[in-house]
Amino acid sequence: MADAGQDLWVFGYGSLMWRPGFPYVERQHALLRGYHRALCVLSHVHRGTPEAPGLVLGLDRGGSCHGVAFRVAAKDADETVAYLRAREQVTGVYLERRVAVQLAGTGGTAQALVYVVDREHEQYAGRMPEAEVLRLVRQGQGVSGANPDYVRSTHEHLTVMGVSDPLLTRLVQALDREESVLAEAKLTGRKRA
Repeated sequence: MADAGQDLWVFGYGSLMWRPGFPYVERQHALLRGYHRALCVLSHVHRGTPEAPGLVLGLDRGGSCHGVAFRVAAKDADETVAYLRAREQVTGVYLERRVAVQLAGTGGTAQALVYVVDREHEQYAGRMPEAEVLRLVRQGQGVSGANPDYVRSTHEHLTVMGVSDPLLTRLVQALDREESVLAEAKLTGRKRA
């Protein structure tokens, strides 16, 4: 996938934004057209299990997506692609693509490696009612941690970038309210004991 002797651009729109896991020499806010960020992938490994799936982000067709473009030095390109394939292709729910992204820092474009959701894969969830999205996020726990932490971290990094994602905002608010209620109930229970 990496062109011999060429630096590699990688586009991150979820956990890659805040936990790339590979060396890079440049990081820029970038815009990808033709795909949008969506909680549309049932997670059976990283943020859930087949018995209790979580819900993670995928790039789905249509719209546009703000994210982060990482420039990887040519000497690290092959190793980075191998790492990303091992990380992103655990269950084969993503398709590896090269797409043009617009770089905010320079105003130019770059061909970037991205992983888009495979709509034919059994883990593709498509659009769901928000209550079901919240239920899946709430229950998800996998090898990479708790699904609510994933949603919070993605929301936080988008906010720092000045990007608004209304669904992620509502999910974080709902998770925070639930935590507050549980903490209050615990505190009240201790006072009674």
